[in-house]
Order: sequence, then structure tokens, then C-alpha cells
Amino acid sequence: MPVGIESWITDVPPITRWWGLSSCLLSLAVQCQIVAPLQLYFSFKAAFVNAQPWRLLTTFLYFGPLSLDFVFHLFFFMRYSRMLEESSFANRKADYLWLLLLSSVVLVLLSPLVTLPFLSAPLAFVPIYLWSRSHPSTQLSLFGLINITAPYLPLALVGFSWLINGSYQAAAGDLVGCAVGHVAWFLRDVWMREAMGGETFVNRAPNALRRFLGDD
Repeated sequence: MPVGIESWITDVPPITRWWGLSSCLLSLAVQCQIVAPLQLYFSFKAAFVNAQPWRLLTTFLYFGPLSLDFVFHLFFFMRYSRMLEESSFANRKADYLWLLLLSSVVLVLLSPLVTLPFLSAPLAFVPIYLWSRSHPSTQLSLFGLINITAPYLPLALVGFSWLINGSYQAAAGDLVGCAVGHVAWFLRDVWMREAMGGETFVNRAPNALRRFLGDD
């Protein structure tokens, strides 16, 4: 029976587990100089004109070199992505992956407007924001320093990110992720429920993806 770190990893739901492990391995590869960050960032010219399509994936996996900022983003992403996948998306792997894919498309389209070569942190804030809006009355303690209710969690983390990096530009990507998360929350939990009255392509994965992940 798995114990320790292996047990913890196998207990993490699959989408969060795959994303977290891939991010750790990619940062480790950069740290060991197997690949360089210049090979991972996203730009339309590099990805499409220069035929380097892997950048569409690696931009969402690379959280930067092993550092305090890396630990900060990975810890909170893993914590709240796991909680969201285990609650709102329990037994719905395809729907959760579909949410992340749609959010990724929006972030790619926004990236030239806000100069974000790496989109991992913005995407990580999407599940954090969705979890916070799904638990509006939950009380949280951040680092034992402040007590807040869950809806204020994303902005509090943006503030901590600003403090860690010492520059508001470093937190700009987190704010973009909050904005995309807010749009996702509004479309999925407000507009779809009240205006559409049921499921649409926004909150239900295509049947092909559901079959591929074994959700049907």
C-alpha cells in the first residue's frame, strides 16, 4: 500500500495531479538546464509562424524556476484545484478539463494585450477563484496572519504575490487569472443557470472528451 508522498500523490484527483506533476518536472528540467525558459514561453509568432506548437502547452505548465514564488503558486493552485475537483467536479474529470481548456483559450487570446509570455499562474487562479465563489461563507486563515471569507481569497493571494515579487507587474498575471475566473464563474453558475436553465457547451465537455476520460 502506498505511503508518504506516493500516497499523497495518488490521492490527488487526476487533472490536478497531472497538472501539478508536469509543472514540477518542467521546472526541474529548467533547473537542471535540460531545457531553457526561452523554449517554453508562448508567443503567436513562435507557436504558429515558427511551428513550435508545444509552447501552447508549456506556457501553462511552467511556474518559473524553483523559488519562493514557485512554491507559493504551486501550493495554492494544488490546494484549491484539488478541492474544486473533489467537490464541484467530483467524478467529472472531462468537465473540469474542459473548463481549464476554455480558460486557456481565453488567456492565449488575452496574452498579447497584457504581455504574459507564461500563463501558468493566470490559469492557476481560475480554479482558486471558482472555489472561492463556490464557498462564499467559508472562513479562512492565511498563514495565520489574517482571517478572511473565501470570496476575498484570490485578491489576498494577489497581494501576497505582489509582496513576494516586490513588483505589481509580477501580480498582473494573477489578476488576469482572477478576471478569467470571474467570467467563468458568471457564465457557468449565474448566466447558464438563470438565463439558459441548463447545461451548454460552456459547462459540459464534448461527448468525445467525456468518453476519452471515461466519464460516460
